[in-house]
This record gives sequence, structure tokens and C-alpha cells, in this order.
Amino acid sequence: MAIETLYGPPSMMSLRDAMNRLVEGSVVQPTEGGEEQRVGMLPVDVYETDDEYIVRASVPGVLPEQVQISVVEGTVSIQAERKEPEVPGQCLLQERSQGTFTRRLTFPTPLNPDAAKAEYEHGVLTLRLPKAEFAKPKQISVTAKTQ
Repeated sequence: MAIETLYGPPSMMSLRDAMNRLVEGSVVQPTEGGEEQRVGMLPVDVYETDDEYIVRASVPGVLPEQVQISVVEGTVSIQAERKEPEVPGQCLLQERSQGTFTRRLTFPTPLNPDAAKAEYEHGVLTLRLPKAEFAKPKQISVTAKTQ
């Protein structure tokens, strides 16, 4: 199964990262607004059963109400924003990313967005995306023809 992914780049990246994203079919999207905003990738795991796709995305430090999910045809978009509170003084080291994170996954079979479910627990978002009825595998029984 091939799943296409599209995600925006961080505001600064290495040449190696840029080439990897180019090869993976990524789209470079400039950040907007006066504030410097980091657009990054949400790490995901994707599983497939006969009936559905299950997507698990790591979104630590984000409240469930800060996550936006949309399904259009076979593409799922997940967007979240992680904001750090302002702290007094000079930052000496900042390794935890913040800003807007977006991930788009395009599935090889149509989805049933009306039956999709999203759960959030301990910084992990779990999406259950049922396949459209006509896209599910069908079992056809074979009967012997008697003469």
C-alpha cells in the first residue's frame, strides 16, 4: 500500500532534508504572517485492516481542541498548533518545536468520512478512517453447478 504524504517544511532545513522531502513528493509552503511560524511534520503511524485505516499521530503538548482534522475524498489533513508560554529571560536552549504542524495523507482507497472517529490520549491522536463500502474487499462464495 502506498500512502502519499504532503507536509510543509520547517523554516530552516538542511539540504539533505530538503532533498528527502523533494524525493518523497513534498510541497514547500512558505510561512505567512508577521510572526515567524514553523510549519512542520506530524509523525504518524498508519495501519490498514480490511475495513479501515488507523492513523496514530504524535501531538504532545497540544490540547485536543487545538487539533483540526478534515477529510476530502481520500485525503486526510491533520493540523495542530503548539504554543509555548512566554518565559522571562533569555532562552539558552530550545529543542522542543512550536508553531503550526500539518500532515496530509492520501489513501489509495476512498474513505467514509461520516463514520470517521478521532480520539486523543496522552499526546497521541488516533484516527479511525473507515473505507467506503464499495472499496472494501468482498468475499464471493463459489457454488458447484449440478447437472
